[in-house]
Amino acid sequence: MAGTVLVTGGTGYIAGELIRQLLAKGWTVHATVRSKAKSEDRLRARLGNPGPDRLMIFEAELMSDEGWAEATAGCTHVAHVASPIAASTPKDENEMIVPAREGTLRALRFAKEAGVGRFVQTSSMAAVAYGRSEKEYTVDESNWTDVTHPDVYPYVKSKTISERAARDWVAEHGDGMEFVSVNPAMVLGPVDDPDFSPSVEAIKQLLDGSIPMAPDLGFAIVDTRDVADLHVRCLEEPGLAGERFLAAGKFYKMMEIATILRRDLPAEHTRKVPRRPMPNWMVSVLALFNEGVRSIKAELGKTRNVDASHAKQRLGWQTRNEEESIVDCAKSLIAHGVVKV
Repeated sequence: MAGTVLVTGGTGYIAGELIRQLLAKGWTVHATVRSKAKSEDRLRARLGNPGPDRLMIFEAELMSDEGWAEATAGCTHVAHVASPIAASTPKDENEMIVPAREGTLRALRFAKEAGVGRFVQTSSMAAVAYGRSEKEYTVDESNWTDVTHPDVYPYVKSKTISERAARDWVAEHGDGMEFVSVNPAMVLGPVDDPDFSPSVEAIKQLLDGSIPMAPDLGFAIVDTRDVADLHVRCLEEPGLAGERFLAAGKFYKMMEIATILRRDLPAEHTRKVPRRPMPNWMVSVLALFNEGVRSIKAELGKTRNVDASHAKQRLGWQTRNEEESIVDCAKSLIAHGVVKV
């Protein structure tokens, strides 16, 4: 099955790989970017220069109606991947929350007006697994982040609020348009160019010495190629209205990732990779001076395991080995000169 699909945020880490896989399966793709002048040539080159009959690129932003009607015209499906993400915590949480929520509702509204039948939102594990005080637990599709919890920071709030808003909107206004969400964990894997996603920042910092010791932090890992594959399955599989699929593999602590990098990369590439854990007291001291560290201080010692069996059983989705994703990410960051070793 292949139709015409709009992929928002076309230059992004997940969206670019998703477009690649959709084109390979015969879909016609519309993609939104913030600036055609800055992005179109680079995006086409990244995808092997598909012709305008296969890939059409439109300018549209999350906080403006301009361009959305043209982008959705003729589309049977939408994959709404675009969402604000930052490497550091904004001073005002609404800088992330408002564009995430309003951009999602805008995409839904224009999709409905265009007669789109299936809308897939790229949500996040941030909407599922946070806002809890336990040190170790397992989540599945039934769980939601408690945004009132004091440890919840702006990015987590933005993803939770935007997914809930989308589901509420569809329940009230959807009129038969099917809505599905994909909730990825920490997305790793190869990057295509030096304009990399903040989601791979942890690997970059382990390689370049920005993190001299490994804090007691971690995350479940999933490969960008596997996340894109799950999106394709959600676009193509019939009968998924209201579904929610977690995209995640095993949970790894930073020290475990550092060990994998030292084991599987040439020694000359891992000279700056930390060999010792960072004491929690040191993280607390750093948090006094660094807002980014302060926002994740509450994450120390937590292990959030993810039960992704629903996606595997319902859609036949499979993930590659997480260690492959870690190493492929590191190799591509070095190859593109993002990390100087």
